[in-house]
Amino acid sequence: MTTGTHRLHWATIPFQALVFVLVFLAVPGVVLVEFGWGPVLMLSLTVAFGAAAYALAAWWNVTFGLRDDHLVVHTGVFRRLSREIPLSRLQAVDVVRPLLMQVMGLAELRVELAGGDSSEIRLRYLGRGTAERLRAVLLAHAAGLSGRTPEAPEWPFYKLPFGLLLGALAFRLPVLGAFVLLLLLLVTGLAFGELGVLGGAVPLLLGLMRGFLGPLLRYTDFYASLSPDGLRLRYGVFQARMQTVPPGRVQAVRIVEPLLWRSLGVVRVEANVAGYVGERQMDSSTLLPVVPRRLAFALVNEVFPGTDLAGAVLHPAKPGGLPGAALGVDDRVFVTRSGLLCRVIDVVPHARTQVLRMTVGPVERLRGTATVEADTPPGPVRARATGRDVAEARRVIDGVARRAHTARSTTAGPERWATRGDLFG
Repeated sequence: MTTGTHRLHWATIPFQALVFVLVFLAVPGVVLVEFGWGPVLMLSLTVAFGAAAYALAAWWNVTFGLRDDHLVVHTGVFRRLSREIPLSRLQAVDVVRPLLMQVMGLAELRVELAGGDSSEIRLRYLGRGTAERLRAVLLAHAAGLSGRTPEAPEWPFYKLPFGLLLGALAFRLPVLGAFVLLLLLLVTGLAFGELGVLGGAVPLLLGLMRGFLGPLLRYTDFYASLSPDGLRLRYGVFQARMQTVPPGRVQAVRIVEPLLWRSLGVVRVEANVAGYVGERQMDSSTLLPVVPRRLAFALVNEVFPGTDLAGAVLHPAKPGGLPGAALGVDDRVFVTRSGLLCRVIDVVPHARTQVLRMTVGPVERLRGTATVEADTPPGPVRARATGRDVAEARRVIDGVARRAHTARSTTAGPERWATRGDLFG
């Protein structure tokens, strides 16, 4: 991938034209059938030619390239828009390939930048090889290297066996409960002829599709590897995705261990990742969907160098507090544990802590306890320790504040990470 001007793959033109025609046939075309197939055919051809002309103009006017350490993107047919983005703001790079795009050999490149929900850049569609080469070039520039630097090597970290994924997704209380209730409804309806009971089966079936079938298809063929340019994740059947999270972009980590998973010795690892916001944050927050507990701890140690999560000492809450609640603080991280049926461990490195908060509610005031929270950028992780002694909570706040100040003053930011040795690789 050179630094000149480039265009999207030519197959974008017929693909966009086909989408326009299908939308026309699905909406107004159904009504026009009453006037005969001849008018529908003529209008369809007119829409097809018009859509192809517009798609050609849009394709011609969408160009992108690299200028020094900036990604430059030009778009627009009637209104020209030019964006020049410094790659130091790059937060994550994803290569996404929906099923139809896999068949056509195309891919979509998604570039996440710091700066809010409107900062995402999507280049759809590129040839698969072009998308992967451009991803490597963008990461190299963001790391402070030349765009001609060969793609960084990677080392295998974890491959999720399909059997383990299938069993873990099924071996959860909500899924098992919904499945049993669905069977009871079906048996009751058929045995007593009360078909109205089957109406309750529809939401249960939709819930099972969302909670079981959706994650199963999404995380099939899941593979994680470590590389100097970050954590690489590959997964998906109907939408194959290659997600790259550069070093330093993981702001906090959550380890989730549902009750039934404890017998399997597996957990789920989620994270707050800088750059992903809103719905995209929730869509990209899972780092490892199902993984042995020891590997989950090892990943935390990788993304937060110097951390020893397995050796962290967690102090339980005062008697009468929430069951399972605990808090631990060392020189690197702020760790909380919560939940009885579903155990959750939240890990926030001091260098990523944005706000420290101690709250004392009316009930807590009577009990002489307080809640300590450490806020990070948006995401599923919310490190919150309840049932702490008020004096202890104040000591924790003061100690974490000092450690956070020291960590931020001695740790460089994530920009140009390849030119330094303080981020994992």
